[in-house]
Amino acid sequence: MKKIFLVALCTTMSTCVIAQSAITEKEIKDHIWYLASPKMKGRFPGTPGNNKAADYLVKQFKKSGISPFGNSYFQEFTAKIRVKKGVTDTPYVQTKNVVGFIEGSDPQLKNEFIVIGAHYDHLGMGGASSKKPDTVAVHPGADDNASGTAALLEISEKLAANKASLKRSIIIIAFSAEEQGLLGSKYFTEHPLVPLSQIKLMINMDMVGRMNTEKHLYMGGAASFDGGMELMKSLGPEIGINPVVNAYDVGGSDHVSFYKKNIPVLGFHTGGHPQYHTPEDDRKLINIAGEKLVCDYIYEALTRIANRNEPILFVPEKKM
Repeated sequence: MKKIFLVALCTTMSTCVIAQSAITEKEIKDHIWYLASPKMKGRFPGTPGNNKAADYLVKQFKKSGISPFGNSYFQEFTAKIRVKKGVTDTPYVQTKNVVGFIEGSDPQLKNEFIVIGAHYDHLGMGGASSKKPDTVAVHPGADDNASGTAALLEISEKLAANKASLKRSIIIIAFSAEEQGLLGSKYFTEHPLVPLSQIKLMINMDMVGRMNTEKHLYMGGAASFDGGMELMKSLGPEIGINPVVNAYDVGGSDHVSFYKKNIPVLGFHTGGHPQYHTPEDDRKLINIAGEKLVCDYIYEALTRIANRNEPILFVPEKKM
């Protein structure tokens, strides 16, 4: 009887370990369904919905065994809110980035960091940045950017489960106030938790939930570090997607804040759509299976870069 119990216990523990380390469609969907639910009211900075999202992220970090960087998961800052043309009263709100940490295992390389991030805020009830600025309605932001936040959680969970194999350390950041002008990432790069010289790459995911039938994953910045173009192209067939690899064309999301500090970047998205910045950016339109492929691809890329022995060097764009 004791042997049977021990076998059953070992089997259960093994199943738990596998479940915790795997990127799954179920967990991707669960994260998006929560973050983009109507009760979150669009996760606008400084609102209860935004705060609930931040608390949810901390809960998931703890569940995955991801530590805070220092004494708190929160990096608080003041955000200036965008207003419609002609409005002179500019509001300010308190909001926060959510930051986690996975220490690398190599005695030397653990002092180098790869940042992986996604913004978790959205437009609330609409406003200045909405494509329907006169419509007052919940903008759920399922693709923008509950999808990127869900990918951040799933990739980070698997990284934490396999941290013994990571040479470099990983900083995980869910940014707030991206929609107000990349404010969360700007604040982090102006108030970094480690010297910027030790951040060797920033990976950003913004709108990664609407993969098309051709299985395209678009990215910018692949040439901003040595060997990036070759690596990102090579991983496509392995994962079963068709990456569209741009050398630079870094776009307009949170990775730009890092690129401006001469840090290599990779910015990922699955393309635009008519529901962008409208109340119709609904969770039911997310391609969950496609997003899992995105997560698998980015996880593989991150781990290969984190474990390379040679330095990760910034390669600036040569303007013609």
